[in-house]
Amino acid sequence: MKIVILDRDGVINEDSVNYIKHPDEWVPIPGSLEAIAKLNGAGYQVVIATNQAGIERGLFDMARLNAIHQKMHETVKQVGGKIHAIFYCPCLDSPACTCRKPKPGMLLEIAQRFNISPHGIPFVGDSLRDLQAAASAGCLPLLVLTGNGLSTRDKPEIPSNTLICDDLDHAARKIIYGK
Repeated sequence: MKIVILDRDGVINEDSVNYIKHPDEWVPIPGSLEAIAKLNGAGYQVVIATNQAGIERGLFDMARLNAIHQKMHETVKQVGGKIHAIFYCPCLDSPACTCRKPKPGMLLEIAQRFNISPHGIPFVGDSLRDLQAAASAGCLPLLVLTGNGLSTRDKPEIPSNTLICDDLDHAARKIIYGK
């Protein structure tokens, strides 16, 4: 089984410092939906791993998050793609939470649920915490330069095996074809 894990905000859709709180605020990055369809066409199951602290902050509730994700599922389906699962962490930074990126818990849970080793699974993100979670879980970190990617690219803490890609389409080509 081939799996690729994607962060959501800044990778698939435009990010916001004010959080994506409503389906109307969820706007796909050009080419990202087609990139998901391309990954599916190459035999990859696409799984989302996203921090959603806006829930614990009281900015939106589970019904709103589900509506945002329903819109994402529907728009991906319109271009022939499929998201196989969405994992999220609703927590703020807390020592008790093991799933909020940069901790690897969410990625390890994905590997466990799909009954595969996390070693080498491509994980595409736009922030340092995404890359750190990937490295801690044994996944292959890919940084896209959309969202927070441009500011993340120059941070010295980036894992040494991180692949840098212009956007999700470029990341999909690297994953599928190695270039």
